[in-house]
Amino acid sequence: MSIRDLLRGLPVFARPLPQFAPGDAPDHPDDLFVSWLGEAIAAGVVEPHAMTLSTLDVDGVPDTRVLLLKDVDDRGWQFATDAGSAKGRQVAGRPDAALGFYWREQGRQVRVQGSVSPLDPQTSASDFLARPVGSRVASLASRQSEVLSDPTDLEHALAAAEDAVRENPDLLSASHTVYAVTPRTVEFWQGHAERRHVRLRYRRVGDAWIKELLWP
Repeated sequence: MSIRDLLRGLPVFARPLPQFAPGDAPDHPDDLFVSWLGEAIAAGVVEPHAMTLSTLDVDGVPDTRVLLLKDVDDRGWQFATDAGSAKGRQVAGRPDAALGFYWREQGRQVRVQGSVSPLDPQTSASDFLARPVGSRVASLASRQSEVLSDPTDLEHALAAAEDAVRENPDLLSASHTVYAVTPRTVEFWQGHAERRHVRLRYRRVGDAWIKELLWP
């Protein structure tokens, strides 16, 4: 059997899926996202706050990875990373990004496109100190995205960071940064077994949001 035949034989959306009535959608995409997120949590979706972040490097080459949503408020859709990481450097050079959520159990996607900006140092500090100790130690030790020539270098860096945090539990990472994506468009996608997907896009026009149904 070819890979193509194998893939064509896999079932898609062969399970009960929730309904989506876009006519009842709220005026602001944040409100609908919070509602869908709550439904995903209630349905037992694993790590529903996991999302893809897609960025562009200085040459316009796309890059993508999975990380966690930190918050959604009037400042935007937030994530955290080291400012010196690949994604940190990319958004500094080209401050545009796309976010993608996929809640498989419900056949739902949420897609966000917008501009990226770092938030204030206080927000970044609070986020860092709210992390588990092990996560803070790893962040302080890491030279994220650099080549690791010898695994023992990581072990030594972790040990040194662990000692530093033990001596100063409020130690901060100077490069830990919370970023916010200010959305220009947000799309809500509800899958259907017969490909009658329901797609609702919010598009920002000035200070208002326009709601548009899209063909599946």
